[in-house]
Amino acid sequence: MRANGSYLALGLIAVGVGAWAANNGSAPEQLDAPAVAAGCARQFERAQRVDMESFRDYDAETFRAGHISDTVTVFASGAARYGIDAVMEALRSHFENREAVWAWTEKYRVVDGCKTAFILYETTYDIPSNGYHQRALTGVTYTYRHGKWLAVADTGTLLPN
Repeated sequence: MRANGSYLALGLIAVGVGAWAANNGSAPEQLDAPAVAAGCARQFERAQRVDMESFRDYDAETFRAGHISDTVTVFASGAARYGIDAVMEALRSHFENREAVWAWTEKYRVVDGCKTAFILYETTYDIPSNGYHQRALTGVTYTYRHGKWLAVADTGTLLPN
């Protein structure tokens, strides 16, 4: 009987804590909003760096994991691909051939708390073996889902060489 009383006491404590939280707001609501936003901005910094570096380093698995399933990519050529499978198929030669040199310089960014973010890069994409060179502005929009930043859309605009 004593064991049952202990369980009952623990249950009542849990109910009391739950009632207190319900009346006083959940823990995330009580956190300092600027501190939460700063944490999301730091997390975004890591996520966008992983996105760019995984493409540069031919890490297809990491690149794929950093995008929502219904992502869209509009290439600088104007070609568009809808959904991560179509995007990965369009980029297959990049990841398989492993010869392109991808470089980027950040031009602009905005992070809206733990909701959305946008970053604009000036990029170059070179394939030395055939002399291919492309310079573009590349904008990437991200969303914050299930505790992580994921790319939603990637759009390229050709720049003169």
